[in-house]
Amino acid sequence: MSAGDWRLTGQERYLRGVPLERLRFSRAEPERDHDHCEFCWAKFGRGGRGEKTLDIGYTTLDRAHWICPRCFEDFRHRFGWTTK
Repeated sequence: MSAGDWRLTGQERYLRGVPLERLRFSRAEPERDHDHCEFCWAKFGRGGRGEKTLDIGYTTLDRAHWICPRCFEDFRHRFGWTTK
C-alpha cells in the first residue's frame, strides 16, 4: 500500500502495534447497532433485508475499533498487528 492510500487518515496514532481479535460483530455500547471499518468505512452490523453489512472482522480488544478483512490484509504488516 502506498503512503497516499485514501484509507490512511492518521490511524497510525491509535492502531499501530495493537493486538486484534477476529470476531463476529457485537456492540461495544448497547445503544449502537453498527460500526464502521476504521479505514474504508465498510459497515459492520446485523444487516437487515437488502442491507450490505459485514458481520465478521478484526477488532481491538476493547471492541472500540473495527477493521474489515480486506483492510486488515492490506495494512497488517504496515501496522504490525498481531491477532489473538
